[in-house]
Amino acid sequence: MCGIAGLFDSRGHRPVDGPLLDRMNRVQAHRGPDGEGTWEAPGIGLAHRRLSIIDLAGGRQPMASADGRLVVTFNGEIYNFPDLMRDLQAAGHVFRTRSDTEVILHAWREWGEDSLRRFRGMFAFALWDEARQTLALARDRFGKKPLHYARLPDGWVSFASEIKGLLVDARLSRRLDPLAIESFLAFGYVPDPRSVWEGVAKLPPGHLMLWRRGDEPRLRQWWRPRLTAGRPVPLDEAAAELRDRMAEAVRVRLMAEVPLGAFLSGGVDSSGVVAMMAGAMAEPVKTFAISFAERGFDESAHAETLARRWGTDHTTRRLSPDSRDLVDRMAGVYDEPFADASAMPTFRVCALARERVTVALTGDGGDELFAGYRRYAFHWREERLRAAMPAAIRRPVFAALARLYPELGWAPRVFRARTTLRELSLDSARAYFNAVAVIPDPLRRSLRTPAFERELQGFHPGETVRALMEGADTDHPLLMAQAVDFATWLPGDILTKIDRASMANSLELRAPLLDHELAEWAGGLDPRLKLRGGCGKAVLKRALEPLVPHELLYRPKQGFAVPLAAWFRGPLAERARDGARVLAGTGWFEPAALDRLLTRHRSGVADHGSALWTLLMLSSFLECHDLATSGKVEVA
Repeated sequence: MCGIAGLFDSRGHRPVDGPLLDRMNRVQAHRGPDGEGTWEAPGIGLAHRRLSIIDLAGGRQPMASADGRLVVTFNGEIYNFPDLMRDLQAAGHVFRTRSDTEVILHAWREWGEDSLRRFRGMFAFALWDEARQTLALARDRFGKKPLHYARLPDGWVSFASEIKGLLVDARLSRRLDPLAIESFLAFGYVPDPRSVWEGVAKLPPGHLMLWRRGDEPRLRQWWRPRLTAGRPVPLDEAAAELRDRMAEAVRVRLMAEVPLGAFLSGGVDSSGVVAMMAGAMAEPVKTFAISFAERGFDESAHAETLARRWGTDHTTRRLSPDSRDLVDRMAGVYDEPFADASAMPTFRVCALARERVTVALTGDGGDELFAGYRRYAFHWREERLRAAMPAAIRRPVFAALARLYPELGWAPRVFRARTTLRELSLDSARAYFNAVAVIPDPLRRSLRTPAFERELQGFHPGETVRALMEGADTDHPLLMAQAVDFATWLPGDILTKIDRASMANSLELRAPLLDHELAEWAGGLDPRLKLRGGCGKAVLKRALEPLVPHELLYRPKQGFAVPLAAWFRGPLAERARDGARVLAGTGWFEPAALDRLLTRHRSGVADHGSALWTLLMLSSFLECHDLATSGKVEVA
């Protein structure tokens, strides 16, 4: 796993600023502590930081073809590179190394853009074609590996794995995008392709950008997940095939020349991955887990049960909120506000794992592929109710009932009938947006100042959900919700979280459940094999029954959650007040509304834990980047 960066003169052949390219590379040293390299030609410069995993002696980057026509800097792993190497050798290509990096160069020469579809793995790369005077920027199917770019006013283009690699350039604007801020407050992250920084964009998952010198860039989507309601098959038949496919996806990800282990939370997904690793490896699997003092959030006992079942070499470490430096460090790790609170335990488990291994497998992707989130069941059920009543009647009736029902925001969702009634009055896109929003519309409106409202110019982040649902391949409620999550939540939250947390600790993570061949097969399953009787991951649980204890598979879902409500009534209460003072100085938020939010939560009248964490992460981001030291923040 690595970090990449580069500079490209889109207008001509001006000399590359070598010291700038070096700074862009050095600031990402955590992504690749084992080596570094740069390559320059008139109007183009590529940089690379290396975390050595395969072909430790070779594979140095940036890497050029034998004739110098192609040069690549690459972040990721191509797991099927030995097969591709054999195919290319049969076509007459001669290799100097045994690295997947060189396979990219030869594949691009042989198959061009179509080579992307042949790659099985995770990747982001920049490839310069001297003969065509064209820069290619590519990102893998799901967006496991990041790639950011900025088009500067003077015609230069900069790109890097992390935004911090771009921010070292003084030419880049430090203005913030108000629409991105509003999206962050809604989703808890800034969805692709926008970033919080004006002028900085994220290359979306499954996309390729070709930029020929002197022309405008061409952006095309080369892959997207296909979700269709496939033919019904017996549950046991589908489970057997899933077990075989999952075992194969795990097996190909065991390739490494460095120590390898796995995260083990005690949930379904990580337990299944570890069980299959244990069946494929000669030595005990090194497994790692995080525990919490709060019993309702601690899954460490379940992880230990699976560890004993498969004889893993298991290590657990406890997380507490007392370390303020970890809260503040998150802003520097993510380069933009990021409010998934599980980033903290993810960071800690990455640090723990890195003490003993360089590569770790995870269970990420199981909830998205096999409908493990509770919101999927709620959405499917609500869609049935919407379909049973004409919108002209449904909307006013349920809106009126919602106004009459008491507000029980502190209660578990099953008791929050007001929320359900309100969502039934909405169309499916807006209702699903409400289901994923970390700060709901009414609360965000109450916090905004009139000045910030004007900056938004009527923008609503829920329109992202609407556009994705309208562009989906299906009208099935569950599949439409999954399509939204594949384009937003998965790359914007889950994969961003694990990439930055792992790379900050110089650890490579691999997610076998997000193998694209496995995912494409799962995308064509009958939805009732995923969500059955209101319970998600039905086919995955059945597939894992021979490998994982029944009590682990069928216990209530916990997720990698953090006890925010308790923390903001205890050790993080004062930190939240400090953050509120920072936000009040931006001109975006009403100070009285922030104070009311804090008071209601601390008194127990309401549970605003998620909203307070989101606001705290925004204030920490502003402080980390020295954007909160001189009064109001500059927005675009």
